[in-house]
This record gives sequence, structure tokens and C-alpha cells, in this order.
Amino acid sequence: MNYELRKLSINDGSDVYEMLQEIPKDENGFQNSANGLSFDEYKLWLSRNAGISNAIGLESWMVPQTTFWLFVEGVPVGYGKIRHYLTDKLKEEGGHVGYAIKPNQRGKGYGKLLLSLLLAEANKIGIESTLVTVKNENKPSIQVALANGGVIEKVDEVRHFIWLNGKTPCM
Repeated sequence: MNYELRKLSINDGSDVYEMLQEIPKDENGFQNSANGLSFDEYKLWLSRNAGISNAIGLESWMVPQTTFWLFVEGVPVGYGKIRHYLTDKLKEEGGHVGYAIKPNQRGKGYGKLLLSLLLAEANKIGIESTLVTVKNENKPSIQVALANGGVIEKVDEVRHFIWLNGKTPCM
């Protein structure tokens, strides 16, 4: 399998746009704010998110966050976000990493691959222990985190809190 993790670019095109329209706006707590945008709005969204990665244009509740696309055989199949550090709120909901695979590409191991690659990227920016929070009913994502060496810290009435080490990506 030929795969690549690409950092969001303001020059990303219609292939990424189309993928973003297939990933639900809010599914299991993952927020895809590009779903439903026109192509012109998407281009502005790219620019805003490129800035957020560099701590430009952050609102008071935000932290720097870098977005990556997973391409398999040259086609975007999913994406993920790495939050550069955690606030108290992100420690309870969101964690360091969020990710999603477009519905027609699920069940192929791409979630496991994407999380593995995101952990390696998190490690590059100095995040050695990465928190992923997963809603309890999202069994596939819990399995993805555990398959990447995740350790469940706790489970509350809403979510699992899983810590991962980015030094040894699992592919």
C-alpha cells in the first residue's frame, strides 16, 4: 500500500474538498467544520487553519492545531488534527489528537495507520505522551487507539481517556 501523510496547505484542492464533504460535520465528537462549505469557503477555511497551526488567529479558547490529510494510493481517505498542548477543557474532551476516515474507506485499517502517523508527528513537535479521548460508544476508535499501544487511563460515563506514546508508531 502506498500512503502519505500531508500537512494541510492553502493550495489543497478539490480532492481534499470532496473528502471533507463526505466526512460528517460532527460524528462521535470529531468536528469537521469544512463539511457543507462551498469551494470558495473551503479555500478560506484552509487559510484560517494554516494560520491556526502557527498560532495565528486563535480565539481565546483555542490552542495551536495542525491538520494532516491521509492519502492512500494518491487519494485522500481521512484526516487528523494535532493540538500542540492541552488546556483543562481539552484534557476532558478532545485530547491532543482527533481523526476521521471517510465512511466508504472505513474498516480497511486506515484509522490505525492515520493515528500511528499522527503520533509520530506529535512526537516531532515535542508531544511524547499523547491523549486521545474517545466516546464510549465509538468502539472502532477505541480499538484503533489500543492497537497503537494506547493505555486506558480512565473511563467515565461519556468517554475513554487513552494515552499513547508517539515514539514507536505502529503501522
